[in-house]
Amino acid sequence: MTYTTTLHKNALLAAASALVLTAGGGEAIAQSARVLPAVEVHAPKPRAVRRAVPRQNAARVQQAQPRAVERRMPVTPSTGVMGNVPAAYAGGQVASGSQVGFLGNRGVMDTPFNQTSYTAKTIEDQQARKLDDVFANDPSVRVTVPRAYGFDSMNIRGFGVSSQAYGINGLYGLASAYSFSSLSAVERVEVLKGPGALLTGMPPAGGGVGGSVNLTTKRAGDAPLAQITNTYASQSQFGTHVDLGQRFGEFKEFGVRFNGSYRDGATELANQSQELGSAFVGLDYRGERVRLSADFGYEKNNITAMTRFIDLGTLPAVPVAPDARANYVPNWGFWESEARYGMVQGEVDITENLTAYAQAGIVTGQTRYLYSDIRMTNLNGTFTGDPRRNNQARDQMAAQAGLRASVDTGPVNHAINFNVAGSEGEVRIINTTGTRFTSNLYNPRASAIPTVDVGAPPKISDTQLSSVGIADTMSVWDNRIQFTVGLRHQYVESNSFNATTGARTGGYDTSATTPAYALVIKPLENVSVYANHIEALEAGTVVPDTYSNRGEVLPPYRTRQYEMGVKVDWGRITTTVSAFDITRPMQLVNRTTNILTQSGESRNKGVEINAFGEVTEGVRLLGGVMFIDARQEKTDNVASNGRRTFGVPDTQFNLGGEWDVPFLRGLTLTGRAIYTSGFFTDQANLVSAPSWTRYDAGARYTFASPWNAKPVVVRFSVENVLNSNYWQAATNEGYIILGAPRTYLVSTTFNF
Repeated sequence: MTYTTTLHKNALLAAASALVLTAGGGEAIAQSARVLPAVEVHAPKPRAVRRAVPRQNAARVQQAQPRAVERRMPVTPSTGVMGNVPAAYAGGQVASGSQVGFLGNRGVMDTPFNQTSYTAKTIEDQQARKLDDVFANDPSVRVTVPRAYGFDSMNIRGFGVSSQAYGINGLYGLASAYSFSSLSAVERVEVLKGPGALLTGMPPAGGGVGGSVNLTTKRAGDAPLAQITNTYASQSQFGTHVDLGQRFGEFKEFGVRFNGSYRDGATELANQSQELGSAFVGLDYRGERVRLSADFGYEKNNITAMTRFIDLGTLPAVPVAPDARANYVPNWGFWESEARYGMVQGEVDITENLTAYAQAGIVTGQTRYLYSDIRMTNLNGTFTGDPRRNNQARDQMAAQAGLRASVDTGPVNHAINFNVAGSEGEVRIINTTGTRFTSNLYNPRASAIPTVDVGAPPKISDTQLSSVGIADTMSVWDNRIQFTVGLRHQYVESNSFNATTGARTGGYDTSATTPAYALVIKPLENVSVYANHIEALEAGTVVPDTYSNRGEVLPPYRTRQYEMGVKVDWGRITTTVSAFDITRPMQLVNRTTNILTQSGESRNKGVEINAFGEVTEGVRLLGGVMFIDARQEKTDNVASNGRRTFGVPDTQFNLGGEWDVPFLRGLTLTGRAIYTSGFFTDQANLVSAPSWTRYDAGARYTFASPWNAKPVVVRFSVENVLNSNYWQAATNEGYIILGAPRTYLVSTTFNF
């Protein structure tokens, strides 16, 4: 019979000395004793007890005896984050917790915010190609740029969040506008709803108002991994993704994870093709008190006939959505981007209850693209196009360091967090326009390839951000009551420059303090009631060349949120209800003068209802609904006050389900419905886009490989089953984008 006991070092040394007297393996046992504080000792079976072994067999005993002492890698303490990814919740589609900014990892029921962490399993099973596809599970999120575009942008709770504001492993500013079009290296997609100045600081490019996104990268697991996934997407885009992971060292201290992917071919849109290649390497070290990691990535993305926003101009209504597959843009347009990033991070457990950490990284990205500004002139579909050639580059550096401590003062536990963060970036852009042409949404006409060219992009802006944050979460009654209070003082310096002369044309240097407080009460073990007040601070927009006041730097944006909610963990399914009230300064465009200004504010009040997990064995649900009332207040145009904020629907519904077919083992059927109510596209609420609904369906089949008995997964899905044509979202005032047509996806994953 085997017994397992966890001993500290002194007890282990004593046990080793006793074994020396009977087994003669003193040196080897002493070496085995010099391990981590926590180990497992397996008592030998009775039949293993024998008389003394002759000295000539001592070497054999020294080789065999250490097998009786099994070392375990240390568990990351609660004050650590690295190597401590929260486990998946029932059903595996979302995690049981996530990283809540500099507060560290928190379970869902201990987080005083609405946050969802989508797992790599969800990314793989849903064949997600971009973050757009992951966000299709979230009713609080709506994508606001076309899928076949070079970067991501979305609304969370009705406010814009750009891809430049995404974080990587908790460090914000490195997921630039040109990287992470591939999700091959992403382990978790963590979506935090609401402002996060205290938690994450000020994002370099703004957009951290309605929420923020953190991407957790993959790490090598204890078991070796060798996996190949072959993919197909309509019309004829084929790809391959290789995922390799291995740990090395006597106790698997060192890990290497490689993810490489490539796909190429025609997309679901006419005349369009995409070539996307990426390579990501993740290295890590797991020591007794030290954890280190490094990530390096490269991505190149080329798209032809790139889709584009539509400017409604002075139309009195939104035109009928055209056939999305026909692709109204000229076929001479293109997007070419290339990005590289690298980051290192480390944690040191100074004591069992105190961890110091640091992160630093850099990203560089370049793009070249040619597209056409499209401005409607008639409801019959006629539009004018202005070819625009653009070269731009962005360099961004970011770093942070801090301490996480857990301290008991009588009956109160304090989780104390201190953080210092900083980033700086530079943007270089040059563009020019070509000869105007005309075409039609419903009957696109070919146009001559514009002869426009540009040189190397000059510097047009730079931004330096820094901040200091501190927070204390005080817990009593076995964590049944948790109160968090904190603040972050932020500094921002932003400058704009003349693209021709290089002279500084505007900017500011300012600072602000953003406080936050949050409360969690658990009246029952499986029920959490929470409330929070938190703010956001964004650097002011550098007005781009498309506006008459180009180069002007708008003032910083300060946002405030009040939120409360209830979370219930029913065992294998969790439901959440949240109510929020967010106020943020607005950006408006004078359609007559084409001047971008900051005027008034948008106040978004809403309720979110979400569910995730297994309703019953083999049946999983993921999604929910958001009701939102977004209104304009305190604007220069008094007639607009009280009217709905343009581009924000009042209802968003997303619900997906999976069913493991009981009579055919390994087969899973999937389905999802997405609904978005109508929304206004203008400040005066005179022009509106109709509501839309999209249905997705699919299946996957898992079986054992006849070659190595390891699982093989075959997936098939259809997005937009009914092939509906619809206006998906509005961006700035008067701009709308078209949803994607029916798209077929197939993939097969082999394990070796």
